[in-house]
Amino acid sequence: MRRRARRHPIRRWLIRLAVGLVGVVLVGGALSYGWLRTSLPQTAGRLVLPGLQHEVSVYRDRDGVPHIFAADEPDAYFGLGFVHAQDRLFQMDFQRRLGAGRLAEVLGSSVLSVDRTMRTLGLYRAAEASVESLSPPVRQALDAYARGVNAFLATRGGALPPEYYLLCTAPEPWRPADSLVWGRLMALTLSGNWRGEALRARLAQRLSVQQLDDWYADDNYAGPITLPPSIEKSQATDDLFARALAALPDVIRPRTASNVWVVDGRQTRSGKPILANDPHLGFAAPGIWYLARITTPGWSIEGATVAGVPFHLLGQNGRIAWGLTTTGADTQDLFVEHVAQGDPNEYETAGGPRRFETRTETIRVRGGDDVVITVRATRHGPVISDVEASAAAIATDRSVVALAATGLLPDDRTADAFYGMNHATDWDAFTAALGHFDSPVQNVFYADRTGSIAMMTPGRIPIRRSGDGFMPAPGWDDSAEWDGFIPFDRLPRRLNPIEGLLVNANNRLVGPDYPYFISREWDMPYRAERILEVLHETHNQTLASHLALQHDAVSPMTAELLPLMLAHVGHGERAGHAARLLASWDGRMIRDRPEPLIFVEWLRALDRDLFADELGDLFPQMWDLHAKLIARTLRNETAWCDDVSTPAPESCAEQVARALEQALDALTSRYGSDVATWRWGVAHQARHDHPILNRIPVLRDLGDLSIAADGGNDTVNRGAMRVANPDHPFADIHGPGYRAVYDLADPDASMFEIATGQSGNPLSRHYGDFLERWRDGLARPLTGTPAALSADGAELLILAPR
Repeated sequence: MRRRARRHPIRRWLIRLAVGLVGVVLVGGALSYGWLRTSLPQTAGRLVLPGLQHEVSVYRDRDGVPHIFAADEPDAYFGLGFVHAQDRLFQMDFQRRLGAGRLAEVLGSSVLSVDRTMRTLGLYRAAEASVESLSPPVRQALDAYARGVNAFLATRGGALPPEYYLLCTAPEPWRPADSLVWGRLMALTLSGNWRGEALRARLAQRLSVQQLDDWYADDNYAGPITLPPSIEKSQATDDLFARALAALPDVIRPRTASNVWVVDGRQTRSGKPILANDPHLGFAAPGIWYLARITTPGWSIEGATVAGVPFHLLGQNGRIAWGLTTTGADTQDLFVEHVAQGDPNEYETAGGPRRFETRTETIRVRGGDDVVITVRATRHGPVISDVEASAAAIATDRSVVALAATGLLPDDRTADAFYGMNHATDWDAFTAALGHFDSPVQNVFYADRTGSIAMMTPGRIPIRRSGDGFMPAPGWDDSAEWDGFIPFDRLPRRLNPIEGLLVNANNRLVGPDYPYFISREWDMPYRAERILEVLHETHNQTLASHLALQHDAVSPMTAELLPLMLAHVGHGERAGHAARLLASWDGRMIRDRPEPLIFVEWLRALDRDLFADELGDLFPQMWDLHAKLIARTLRNETAWCDDVSTPAPESCAEQVARALEQALDALTSRYGSDVATWRWGVAHQARHDHPILNRIPVLRDLGDLSIAADGGNDTVNRGAMRVANPDHPFADIHGPGYRAVYDLADPDASMFEIATGQSGNPLSRHYGDFLERWRDGLARPLTGTPAALSADGAELLILAPR
């Protein structure tokens, strides 16, 4: 007993020590959390700042949206830079590091390949060169915006956003080129044809010419065409280029989509135009879009900005409204260059050998030695086969691959275009602004208070001497050179169409007799068809009816495919039950129903069963819901239905029935055997992942946002998936992060949605407070006088000149 008594003090001491350590950890955690909370912006009071000429009033409403009232434009742009930095500093910093090829400085060698690619492409160098080509008002706006960002950096009193402490880094001063590099990144993202060329070159080795033509069959003339046929025949396509190219770096995986439509006053209850727009980009937290309103004595504007950029990319200014969709124009070409015989520093051209242009880039790597690379370029552009080992292996020591891209040209003046669009008050001024729009090529829709509606497709679209950029081109001769760009006055456009409406959802833009080549790769026509169907059926249209259309979840794909698929269902009890559910389904991709889940898994399995045997190791890159190709296959009983890896031929009926059984097996293993409990929204979560916190298990829940969502790949309310993902094939990863409907009868009544929240700080209540409202279509206006904003609970921050 005495021995046990001697042990009790030791136990008590250990318990006290443990309690003390836990207390220290808790107190330390509380203090750390309290310190990090000081990274949230000051939204009320008065700040004296360098770089201002007059006071700027920033009213932040209940959702954290800034309403900036300034005496002149430079001070207004200063205010926008300041609030962007307050709310989205790390996002701004991260995107400029990406564009400059400087991620390895903070993330280490794991992202070295990304930095190599960005340095090789020279996006930041091109952005720096663009600054010099811009007009004085745009330079002034960029400078004022940078002063606003830097005023925040110089005067902030609390902690930096949490990501900086995780990465042990700090932001640098902001420069005008930091704002322009975002546009270069978007040009790369929205004009990703170079990856398509490389993949098609590899497919050409594996598939026959007939199979390749079938895979890329251009059957979209049967769907809606935004502009009717004009006068001349399109350029002919070139022969397939035989040389294969390995997979290119997966820096930015292009997935592009958007909806935009405009109707004139004959269709609306108000008698004035209504314009609706929802651009689709990859989801992330924070989202790409930031709502803001600016008011000066002579100008006002409201809508969508991007943190790091001083101009409104989408919005209305009281006189006009505009929206954008991606054209899908082919503005990138790969050129295979022959290295000159006997001199590795030269390459062959039709006029004789030329020396590679070279420069040295030094990449700093956190936790490692600096990496020095030599970037080579030919007359066509940077040598991208130097970036990727697999590309270099195929290029061999006698050939390299160079990229020609309009988004890499140094004299880009798209910033001038957005500045002019922001300030235009009529179609003539707006068109003049579009004359500076270089890259990426976009479909720009327009409406004004006088009742006009219009659209135009501005941007540099190359005129090729031959071919259409479908495959890599020979660089050693001049056969596929670019002979300039489509003249501005010949670019697609339409003013006040007799039909009273214009629609584009990335569908075919022009008819087969348009005299210039734009693209071979238009999106499927389903969304455009559905938009036109609803608009034609709706009379006395209002803001509410257009908002409802933006959230429409009807899948036109099901109407085309389900009759073909259900015709081949087997007689088993489980398959029969699934078939009956689908046969009575209205095709709406609603989150609380099982039918969307059954249909998409069935189509996913069928795509694999039809095409994986022919495509082999390329299939994972091609795996998608190829609705048009599958419909043609089932209608025509084509050879795709036969599995070439088996001795006996398979019919389309066998493949369809087998795919349904496979789909039901997969769904049962994931969600249980009771079909009545399956829900599309369980699988189809709109995922907005934080680029840094998502990599850290403990902090992932703090930074990532997700919500069960309606929609699918082909619905107006688009919720795109990457079905090749083995873990989350139905996750909603790409869609309308911004929605707006503009009523030109009362522009102040225009309604807006963004997907996550205004803040990029995970500790802020505005980090994800829009998410549920965005999913459910609860849009809001951006309006109010200072008195009305104050009465509604807005906080006022005065930015005063020093």
